[in-house]
Amino acid sequence: MSEEKKRKDQEKESTEVPVNKTTKKGRKTAPSKKKGKSEDTIQELGQKLEEMNDKYLRLFSEFDNFRKRTQKEKLELLKTASEDVIVALLPVLDDFERAMNSTEDNSIDENYMEGIDLIYNKLKNTLSQKGLEPIEAMGTEFDTDFHEAITNIPAPTPDMKGKVVDVIEKGYLLNDKVIRFARVVVGN
Repeated sequence: MSEEKKRKDQEKESTEVPVNKTTKKGRKTAPSKKKGKSEDTIQELGQKLEEMNDKYLRLFSEFDNFRKRTQKEKLELLKTASEDVIVALLPVLDDFERAMNSTEDNSIDENYMEGIDLIYNKLKNTLSQKGLEPIEAMGTEFDTDFHEAITNIPAPTPDMKGKVVDVIEKGYLLNDKVIRFARVVVGN
């Protein structure tokens, strides 16, 4: 019977409502809440913390991606910012080349020719420092990524079929981007 008595005492203790206790300073404390409710609130708070942490990480990664994207766009813009000016100077470069070719045929003072050559080289070097490169087209395979076919003619030799036979207007790349296609004559 002592076991039954112990069990009854344990049941009484578990069903008793806790009484307000007094602290050392004389204040009364509220009765402690049931463990089930506090565990639920802890779990809810834990879930909210996880959600907020997830939102924070997503926002941080979104901002980091935005920062990288804008940095990349700025670099691209800086690379091609001078494109309009360089494209406008290409006809001047073409005119210099034509002038130099025509002076070879005519008898022009050597000092005058040397001056034209110096100006041409200075312009060409300045543009090449900014990233301008001519597209080598003569004798190469016709490539629509770099060439624009003006006309087709019968190939002078069988090995020139599908290749560039003549260059009408030079093409140029600016930082590996085509800014003017080479206008060429292709052999069939």
